[in-house]
Amino acid sequence: MALELFGVPVKKRAMIWIAGAIVVVNGFFPAVWILLTSLKTETELLRVPITYLPDAATLENYATAFTAQPILRFMWNSFVVATLSTALCVFVGALAAYALTRLRLPHRNLIMSVLLAVAMFPLITLMVPLFKLMREAGLLNTYLALILPYAVLSLPVCTLVMAAFFQDIPPDLEAAAMVDGCSRVGALFKVVIPLSAPGVFTAAILAFVNAWDEFLLALTMMNRVNMRTLSVGITLYQGEFAFPWPLISAALIVAIVPICILIAIFQERVVGGLTAGGVKG
Repeated sequence: MALELFGVPVKKRAMIWIAGAIVVVNGFFPAVWILLTSLKTETELLRVPITYLPDAATLENYATAFTAQPILRFMWNSFVVATLSTALCVFVGALAAYALTRLRLPHRNLIMSVLLAVAMFPLITLMVPLFKLMREAGLLNTYLALILPYAVLSLPVCTLVMAAFFQDIPPDLEAAAMVDGCSRVGALFKVVIPLSAPGVFTAAILAFVNAWDEFLLALTMMNRVNMRTLSVGITLYQGEFAFPWPLISAALIVAIVPICILIAIFQERVVGGLTAGGVKG
């Protein structure tokens, strides 16, 4: 089958490869550019004409990134917040998804629509009430000031992802488990969740990445340097009159590496979950 691209006949398979190449370049080019920038000196970066590859790659920017700011502390804060918010989100989301797919709830479709609508709310509209709530509760500059909002903000998407998998698990399996002495909640955690592992992993990865990358809430809720998360801590590398791109690029690569490792470890489950989730429901 031949299609036309700018008036030129192109086979369907070629179109697929072209589209795939565009997606890959769009996704990887910024990361490659940041990596190359992190290996340059400030002088080389400002050179005209632009040089794409560093003349003499240097790791000095990475050494400075670890000494100029407490980046390891920033990473630890991000890890704690992202991990705990993900655990809370997946736990509550699993209960909500199970209720939506197994219990005879009135207006179930309306509830699902509301969940989807809530997921589309822009974060900026929630900043003032969230800040006032955390201030009144005395939670500013604590991990809970980010863990709770992150879990709630990721909850709609995680719930919908897991619900798409839960509804395809035969209820007879849970019934058999309950006959053997399991409670309904026990059947959920011993039968439904293990059989829906790709969906649960997908939801967990989405929640973790959202928490790891989030900037606005972290900037608002944490004003102590030792409580900054990585996304906010990177901004501390710039000065009042200077913007050291090579140094900031090195810090960005340090921030990207944990996510890349996480995706590499769980990529099969994540891709399987996203692919299956796209044809379920």
